[in-house]
Amino acid sequence: MITKPEQIAAAGKAQLDASVRFATIAAAGTEKLLDLQLKNAKATFDDVVKNAKAFTELKDVSQFASWAGMSFQPSMDKAAAYAKSFYDVASGTQQEISAVFEEQVSEFNKNVSVALDAAFKSAPAGSESAVAAAKSVIDVANSVYDTISKATKQLSSLTETNLAAANGKKKAA
Repeated sequence: MITKPEQIAAAGKAQLDASVRFATIAAAGTEKLLDLQLKNAKATFDDVVKNAKAFTELKDVSQFASWAGMSFQPSMDKAAAYAKSFYDVASGTQQEISAVFEEQVSEFNKNVSVALDAAFKSAPAGSESAVAAAKSVIDVANSVYDTISKATKQLSSLTETNLAAANGKKKAA
């Protein structure tokens, strides 16, 4: 099989397009995470200042327990909310990248299949077993990829379910 210059150019363009999509998704995810971190840092600073001022206004030791309860629990709730927001952004970005990656794998598999079919058509007589073995290897590789992809999606779904359940328990308490 002879590869034509147009085929090489098309493959190069497709790879460039995919790389740009990956970079765009990664940059958007990074921007969201930085925004989240800056907002969290500002809110944390404001809370620390407010709590420090409240601490300096304590009149005696008996007020310490009340101050501690009013200071620490909201901070823990905010930390949990930050962690959930961080997870949401990171998992959303990961899902977008996975979708692009799955498209790339699908396109690659299609191209390999077309190339192998063309190569097998010109294979010498008696090479049918080698052709069948090559197709079998490709089918197994695709099956393994599909299994791993499904397992990853199930793990992601399970993680989200567990986070939602933990968040629900915390709110109920």
